[in-house]
Amino acid sequence: MGIEVIFLILAVLVVAFGIGVVVVNRRNAARSAAQPDRPARPSAPPPRPADDSETATLVDELPEDLVEPEPEPVKPVSLRDRLSKARLAFTGAFAGVLGRTGITEESFEDLEEALLRADVGVGVTTELIDGLRAKVGSKEITEPQALLDELEAEMVSRLEGSDRSLTFEPGDAGSPNVWMFVGVNGVGKTTTIGKLSNQQIRDGRTVLMAAGDTFRAAAAEQLTTWAERSGAEIVRGAEGSDPSAVIFDGVERAAARNIELVMADTAGRLHTKSNLMEELKKVRRVAEKGAGRVTETLLVIDATTGQNGLTQAREFGEATNVTGVVLTKLDGSAKGGIVFAIETELGIPVKLVGIGETIEDLIPFDPAEFVSALINP
Repeated sequence: MGIEVIFLILAVLVVAFGIGVVVVNRRNAARSAAQPDRPARPSAPPPRPADDSETATLVDELPEDLVEPEPEPVKPVSLRDRLSKARLAFTGAFAGVLGRTGITEESFEDLEEALLRADVGVGVTTELIDGLRAKVGSKEITEPQALLDELEAEMVSRLEGSDRSLTFEPGDAGSPNVWMFVGVNGVGKTTTIGKLSNQQIRDGRTVLMAAGDTFRAAAAEQLTTWAERSGAEIVRGAEGSDPSAVIFDGVERAAARNIELVMADTAGRLHTKSNLMEELKKVRRVAEKGAGRVTETLLVIDATTGQNGLTQAREFGEATNVTGVVLTKLDGSAKGGIVFAIETELGIPVKLVGIGETIEDLIPFDPAEFVSALINP
């Protein structure tokens, strides 16, 4: 074979090899185009550095903007805040007094109107204004601010000196104290009993509730709910049964079980119905027939009724020897001045005031705190 033939064969082989490479490359490209892109395999995470603590919390690993902040403590609502409606009666009057350069007749007229709007009563209002006039006339008061300060001081003085404590007489086992609750329908007697029961049990006393309101269908159920919430025992009778009998049974059960305090609910009475008031007298007599001692008779008055509450206090006081007043719904009324009429005209101390719906919103009445919350802007 000649050298020319050998070179020819080699040339043919090189060409054939080149054609084969081109064909293979085209096939691979076609396969790649027909398949979707595959994600790159993630690289292995770097090794975790040695750490003595293996208790890192989830919060530590969250970004700062995903970690919930600590809730701010809820600020308790003050008596001043709760008496905002009652204070409105004085706001404009005080602004008018302070807006003048001196004390004028208009100053007294503004204060008189404010006191009457707050339901302080005509008698008390007249006495307060006359006292202020006298001190201005004698030059004891010469500036508007001093006039308002003197009004506040005089209002407080008229409410000081009364015994506002709830009477509880320690005695032998089996001789419970009885606190009766009286008042017209809808004033909040049942709610007051529930709240006060909770306070007494928290203070370490044992309590039994007697559901003497047997005429209102839901009364016993409501009192039972309050008994469960506060931890008190309860005695109730059939609907329409004799309320005196229910309260007597409650006192006897308390005596048998050495329970210290019986809280006796009574049916809401219209103070204008003499037969109903006579029945209430019977309830009180029966409550003291057995082992019990009636040490408090608390008249519950709705502050929104205004001067009508004064009439209620007078009638109930004559029928049941009322020892104190519970003034409810004071936060929703512009007539907080009824306190002055009750205390100065009847001599019955306001012992408790209701300023809201929660179980803690029944508080002892404090004259200085009340007057300050009532008139200070």
